[in-house]
Amino acid sequence: MVITFHANATDEELHAVEAKLRDLGFQVVRAPTTGPVVLAAVGDGALPPVEEVGRMAGVAEAVGIPEPFKLASRSFRHETSVIRIGDVEIGGSSVVLMAGPCTIESEEQMVRTAAAVRAAGARVLRGGAFKPRTSPYSFQGLGEEGLKLIRRVADENGLLVISEIMDKSQIGLMERYVDILQVGARNMQNFSLLRELGKTEKTVLVKRGLSATVDEWLMSAEYVISGGNDRVIVCERGIRAYETYTRNTLDLNAVAVAKSLSHLPVIVDPSHASGVRDKVIPLARAAIAAGADGLLIEVHYDPENAICDGQQSLYPEQFQALANQLRQIAGAVDRTL
Repeated sequence: MVITFHANATDEELHAVEAKLRDLGFQVVRAPTTGPVVLAAVGDGALPPVEEVGRMAGVAEAVGIPEPFKLASRSFRHETSVIRIGDVEIGGSSVVLMAGPCTIESEEQMVRTAAAVRAAGARVLRGGAFKPRTSPYSFQGLGEEGLKLIRRVADENGLLVISEIMDKSQIGLMERYVDILQVGARNMQNFSLLRELGKTEKTVLVKRGLSATVDEWLMSAEYVISGGNDRVIVCERGIRAYETYTRNTLDLNAVAVAKSLSHLPVIVDPSHASGVRDKVIPLARAAIAAGADGLLIEVHYDPENAICDGQQSLYPEQFQALANQLRQIAGAVDRTL
C-alpha cells in the first residue's frame, strides 16, 4: 500500500498511521521525495482496506501496489531514482559509461585501460577481483591485491569503481575499495547475499539472471531495498535463448519494461549479451536508443592476450569511436553523455 499525506499533515498524524501499520506487522518505508510525505507499507500479511487508511487524519490518498516488487515499483515512487556517487549521477539526464577489463590482471593493464576509457568519457572503471568462472581451474582473480590496484588507478584517473561481489563474506573487504558492488547473473537469486547488501550504504548493481523474468529480476532488487538500501541499479546483460551465434541474447524489451515498471536506473551490458567484439558496438547503440541509463562495457588495451573475455572486449580506439557515436544517439533521445 502507498499512502500519500496532505502537505499540512502533522507529525502526530504521520506517526499514527505508521504505528497502526507497524502494529499489524508491516514494514513502513518513507519515499525520498521533496513533496508531501509518501509511505509504503509492505509485508506478507493482510493490509487494512485502503479506504480505512485513506480516512485517517492527514492522509490524502491510499492505494494498493499491484506489483510484487513493492519498493522498486513506480507505484511507490513515480520519478526515476537518481543515484549520486561523488559527482556522478546514475539515472539522471546523462548516460553513464562504465568500462574496463573483465578481470584485473596487472598494473600495466589497468593503468593503460583506465586512462583510455576516461579519455573517451567513462565515469566508472570496471574490473573483477573475484571471478565466478565455470571451470574451477580457470583464473579466479587477484582478490584484495586486485581491489587495491583498481582503486588506486581509478583515483588517479578520477573514476569510480565497480566490481563483482560473490559472497556475503566479502562485503566488508569490498566496501573499502569499491563504489558500486555488482551482483552477477549467477548470484541474482543468492538471497542471503542480497539481504546482507541491504545493510550496506554502497550502491548495488543487480544483473539479470540467465533465465530470469523481469519480475524475478526486479524482485532480487527488492530484496536489497527491503533491507534498507535503496541505492540499487539493475542491469540487463542478455538471457539464454535458442540462438548460438552470440553468447546470449540481449533483451531490449526488458529495458523498456523495467523502465516503465520500476523507478530504478537501468543499465545494459552489451559485452556479456553478445560475447562477440564486433556485435558489442551496435548493441550498445541500440541500448541507449531504447532508454538505458548507462552501459557496462568490457575494454582491454590488448584483448587478444586477455586472461578472460578477450573476444568480447573492445580495443580502446573502438571504445572511443563508440562513445562519440553514443553522444549523438543520447542527444536524439534527450540525454547527454
